[in-house]
Amino acid sequence: MDKRPIGFFDSGVGGTSVWQEVVQLLPHEDTIYLADSKHAPYGRKSKERIIELSVKNTEFLLERNCKLIVVPCNTATTNAIKYLRENYDVPFIGIEPAIKPAALNSDTKKVGILATKGTLSSELFNKTQREFAMDVNTIEIVGTGIVELIEAGRKDSPEMRDLLIGITEPFMISGIDYLVLGCSHYPYIKHILAELLPARVRIIDSGVAVARQTMNVLKKHHLLNLSDEKGSHLLYSNLDTQTLESLTSAIENKTVSYLNF
Repeated sequence: MDKRPIGFFDSGVGGTSVWQEVVQLLPHEDTIYLADSKHAPYGRKSKERIIELSVKNTEFLLERNCKLIVVPCNTATTNAIKYLRENYDVPFIGIEPAIKPAALNSDTKKVGILATKGTLSSELFNKTQREFAMDVNTIEIVGTGIVELIEAGRKDSPEMRDLLIGITEPFMISGIDYLVLGCSHYPYIKHILAELLPARVRIIDSGVAVARQTMNVLKKHHLLNLSDEKGSHLLYSNLDTQTLESLTSAIENKTVSYLNF
């Protein structure tokens, strides 16, 4: 029995797509979510800067007694989680593009990957790709501009649709049957991608898998909160809280606050 909260940090509000999966699977767990929107997106930053920001976020959550830290940011996972695991005595759950299930299930052997530059150029991403997608033609596209529009609360705007029309064109031409979303922000535009791409294209992300892994690690380390009470949730943004509030409106028992961080 461990009533300490689960910590989350992301380069902005995108990680709430993963956070909501964890809250739904583990409804009795308290959580603390840190949206580092001031420094979003991480995808265009150097590895050294990503590690520096990840360390700062981790220490913020540890100061608040978090028992486990979920990093629902693909760029932070692929660039910094190895360093975090080596330097902090707390379990970390990372996230990376769901290349393996896409590669194994693709009939056309053509898989699209939509991710940030930081994720696509990382050592961990390339290792995963070599391990699971050697016999698959992967079409990798950097989602330039998507994160910024979501952070600004414009995920359903005409600008987003126009941006995605251009981004999805190479996927259409190549004939993919799977599209892997490699950024935690991207599930919030899945509905637009589904409209633009052929019906045969399956769009997958890692949110549910991360939630299950979180539950498994909590069990393994005897960290589950066995209370019958519903969990409470503290969400912080170091920029505007409006988008964070909007994206998490379906979750009860939460407080959204501005943080000068």
